[in-house]
Amino acid sequence: MARVPLIEETDHPELGDSIAKIKGARGDRLINIYRLMLHSPALADAWFELNQAVRYGTQIDGQSRELAVIRVAILNNVEYVQRAHGPAYALKEGLTPEQVAAIGNWQPSKLFSSPQRALLAYTDAMTREIDVPDTVFSELRRHFSERQTVELTMLIGAYNMLTRFLKALNVDPEP
Repeated sequence: MARVPLIEETDHPELGDSIAKIKGARGDRLINIYRLMLHSPALADAWFELNQAVRYGTQIDGQSRELAVIRVAILNNVEYVQRAHGPAYALKEGLTPEQVAAIGNWQPSKLFSSPQRALLAYTDAMTREIDVPDTVFSELRRHFSERQTVELTMLIGAYNMLTRFLKALNVDPEP
């Protein structure tokens, strides 16, 4: 159970514009992340815009995006994101169920390409140590453009922020 009560949209007509924007992009559903964030409407709106940009306004392919997001969630032990992205988004983007299952122990797996392995190593370094070794960065750059490198770095950073927010406030996964 979340440490802060979730907003019930019917109880807050003053949040109507924010709720409509969020629900419109999410298939007419207000998920728990936003039901919590809406305690601070400015932050909820800002997160929504940032999240839309890092997920859909980039040159990052969907498989790479989902690998990074799920790996951050695994490293930060956040079931909410693992549940949401593993079965739904990752498979829709073309990752196999076997790949999704192997993200937690990707190093010995033969299921990932060289670019995917470089991305997973970069995600690990950014999330665990923060200071990325030059060898890890160089390998990432062999596979991703300057723009994609910046976008992947923003994505990984954003999902580290989100997963830590969800973990600290104990937000329940969607039913």
